[in-house]
Amino acid sequence: MSFSNYLETELLDHVFAGNAYTSPTTVYVGLFTTNPDEDGSGTEVSGGSYARQSGSFTVSGNTATTDAAIEFPTATGTWGTVTHIGIYDAVSAGNLLAYAALTTSKSIASGDVFRIPTGDIDITLD
Repeated sequence: MSFSNYLETELLDHVFAGNAYTSPTTVYVGLFTTNPDEDGSGTEVSGGSYARQSGSFTVSGNTATTDAAIEFPTATGTWGTVTHIGIYDAVSAGNLLAYAALTTSKSIASGDVFRIPTGDIDITLD
């Protein structure tokens, strides 16, 4: 996953300028039909019962990994083809923290449920 411009700036400001950064108490996973890119400009899914879902991570060494499955509500409309995921600091609006392309895009139609299995999101710092 790549960090967003927002998170990069916050971390640099915290570590090198001594300014406080408050970590979010909960992070949320969002789905995108276009690349959100570092500025968060992609197209997030909307409508059809879509809502960001909370995610939890464990950290080992230089990698944070989801420690539980993430399941989105059953689509009540077409969501389009999901190509990317993003991690946010809020359930709506908020700041994009990190993002990545899916290994395989997934078309979501009414009645489908999008699931991310435990351990399938890794955020690694090198």
